[in-house]
Amino acid sequence: MGVKLRNNKDVLAGLLFILIGGFALFIAGDYQMGSAMRMGPGYFPTVLGGMLCLFGAVLTLRGFLTGEKVSGEWGWKPVALLTSSLVLFGFIVTRLGLIPALAVLFFVSALAGREFRATEVLLLTAVMSVFAVGVFVVLLKMPFRLIGGF
Repeated sequence: MGVKLRNNKDVLAGLLFILIGGFALFIAGDYQMGSAMRMGPGYFPTVLGGMLCLFGAVLTLRGFLTGEKVSGEWGWKPVALLTSSLVLFGFIVTRLGLIPALAVLFFVSALAGREFRATEVLLLTAVMSVFAVGVFVVLLKMPFRLIGGF
């Protein structure tokens, strides 16, 4: 009977996780590792990449055992909108500040879904902006500009 790898959703997802985790491990290989108490710049990407590889291996194995097929077509619009929202966040956060970048991130990401409710997205943006400012600016004292011009 055999398992068709091309249409097996768990195998494809697992291989994607292994690929992303392997890429993180490859990139982090040049950075200093440090220890759990004094983390170097390579610690987090190495741990995260290793976890992604492990999770991907488990998911791939599950795909071989279950053989569940992919249904439907690729949703190119959601993929493009989610990718665009992350790129826009990175571009805007350094130029206009954290809060405008979060607003763009949430609104563009929400367009990728099946339903778009502006009121819900506005409420989510407000709550997450307060949370992000509280965690990153107040608690962690990261030097983010909240709202600012060029």
